[in-house]
Amino acid sequence: MEEQQAVQRLEALKQEIAHHDRLYYVMDNPEISDYQYDQLMRELLAIEEQYPHLVAEDSPSQRVGGEALKQFDSYTHRNPLLSLMNAYGTDDLREFHQKICNDLGREEVEYVVEYKIDGLSIALYYEDGVLKNGVTRGDGITGEDVTANVRTVKNIPLRLQKSLPVLEARGEVYLPKASFARINEQREQNGETLFANCRNAAAGSIRQLDPKVTAQRDLRAFIYTMMHVEGAEPETHSQCVELLKEAGFTTMEAFVSSDIDAICDYCVYWGEHRHDLPFDIDGMVIKINALKDQQMLGNRAKNPRWAIAYKFPPEQGVTRIKDIAVQVGRTGAVTPVANLEPVFLAGSTISRATLHNEDFIREKDIRIGDYVVIQKAGEVIPEVVSVVTEKRNGSEQDYVFPQNCPVCGAALIRVEGEAAWRCSDSMTCPAQVREGIIHFASRDAMNIEGLGPAVITQLLDAGLIQNAADLYYLQKEQLLTLDRMGEKSADNLLNSLQTSKQRSLAQVVYALGIRLVGQNVAKVLARKFPTMGALRSASYDDLVVIDEVGPKIAESVVSYFAQERHSAFLLKLADAGVFMGSDEIVEQQQEKAAFAGKTFVLTGTLPTLDRREASALIEQAGGKTSGSVSKKTDYVLAGESAGSKLTKAQELGITIIDEETFLQMLNA
Repeated sequence: MEEQQAVQRLEALKQEIAHHDRLYYVMDNPEISDYQYDQLMRELLAIEEQYPHLVAEDSPSQRVGGEALKQFDSYTHRNPLLSLMNAYGTDDLREFHQKICNDLGREEVEYVVEYKIDGLSIALYYEDGVLKNGVTRGDGITGEDVTANVRTVKNIPLRLQKSLPVLEARGEVYLPKASFARINEQREQNGETLFANCRNAAAGSIRQLDPKVTAQRDLRAFIYTMMHVEGAEPETHSQCVELLKEAGFTTMEAFVSSDIDAICDYCVYWGEHRHDLPFDIDGMVIKINALKDQQMLGNRAKNPRWAIAYKFPPEQGVTRIKDIAVQVGRTGAVTPVANLEPVFLAGSTISRATLHNEDFIREKDIRIGDYVVIQKAGEVIPEVVSVVTEKRNGSEQDYVFPQNCPVCGAALIRVEGEAAWRCSDSMTCPAQVREGIIHFASRDAMNIEGLGPAVITQLLDAGLIQNAADLYYLQKEQLLTLDRMGEKSADNLLNSLQTSKQRSLAQVVYALGIRLVGQNVAKVLARKFPTMGALRSASYDDLVVIDEVGPKIAESVVSYFAQERHSAFLLKLADAGVFMGSDEIVEQQQEKAAFAGKTFVLTGTLPTLDRREASALIEQAGGKTSGSVSKKTDYVLAGESAGSKLTKAQELGITIIDEETFLQMLNA
């Protein structure tokens, strides 16, 4: 790959990985498998290895993905919660072992092998034997304080059974398979969306705003390591686990060995027998047992050098395509789905698999009646890997992609350069209307509690709403006519609707569902244009000059606001009292912001602040950070061991400040 190609591919990979990081770590709603995600990371790492000078500070290789949700207080971990390197076969394990031996200068190293639980990572902080905080992993530096919900997990002790002045432990919250089946059965009876898997159910449960709901979910936790302890001096990981067990925690079965062949066999065995366990695992974790060896090897920016995760290969099966149907999404995208003869795979019965788009069907020559290899890597709807052509008997039928929307009958259109066909009736198509309202009410948009897909469907079917703006004109008497809607539920929903009127302008912009406008772009637009009126009046030229807004996004925004029906929708929202921004508020914020409009570049190690903390302070004060020094840079915040960025700043005459000056400017 030529360097120019590498630059373009790296940028594309960075954006794609960041998108999937958000879906996986924040929304608990991944759209690709772990295996597919890891392949993206491997490609990025390979390019960066070939061109090390292209490694940027914002590369996924330099950070751990994720961020804390705003519904919970953020909590900075006392020790970073790192992720693990991945191995996809025994050859990778042997290579890892050989490198460890070389680095330690020994031929024999003792390892501990444990299950890789498919749940939600949690950090527990105890002082004087009492649970003080339970925190999600978040981005590895800052997580969500979910202590109230952690207290409901029955096998997490509120008080330790062993006297330890300070303990920081890490584990995995999970949902047993039996409990998962029970919850989904109940959700189906209530008309609620089913959880895709045990991990999503566990993550959704631990993030419930009402701990009483969490307590009903039957969560469990395995605690597998100590990040810090006072009152004991373990020398091995095995001793740490024994100490945790004595303190009252549930720990995992562990295999200890210095024989890499035995370790490989153990991992392969559990890959074949994982469904025998009462909980989900998606791999095995191999760690050096001796803590002094762990300390000697240390950590990379993202993961420790002394541990690796053996990931189970995606499970595959063969079944027959009975038919191909299409689904219509929020943006009108029409996605083909294969209806399959049911087959048991990866612990569940599979009867559907995604076919992505028309090009995918053509490239793989998929026909109705074909026997196909399907693959499920645990997190998403299964996909078709290949066609078993030798099983064809001539009765198979080519699939003809529909020319009209299967829901509303409107013509399908395909924009040049895009893979998806879309329904042309974005305003009245029932499928798009429903999905659009679901998006509008979602957690990151207007966050309307109690307004799930089942309630939205009832409201639409009853003719009580036609679009999201109608939600704000609902009366209690109307809500009480819905199934399973009692007095209390109706009051709660109306209160939630009232509260949602005060969401930020960025949330309102995101809730509109403008194509290509995600949360980050919505925030950028809300900062640039302090009112909805200002944003509606923005021209293509006004938008395209914004760093985070490219030509396609600018076209999409202008097109959205140019449609009369959208103007009527916005007017109805405003009349209902939904916040549409305020010049006065923004001006006051800008006047108070110490770094309004200023661009900072950070370099070197600061005395007390890490880079993430400094960046957050800059953004909170109205400024922004950049990864490179240019004439547009206002300040370079330099610490110890500052490198080429400091040199370039000196050459360009950029103002260079240290941490003390930075904090003085901030406080002033």
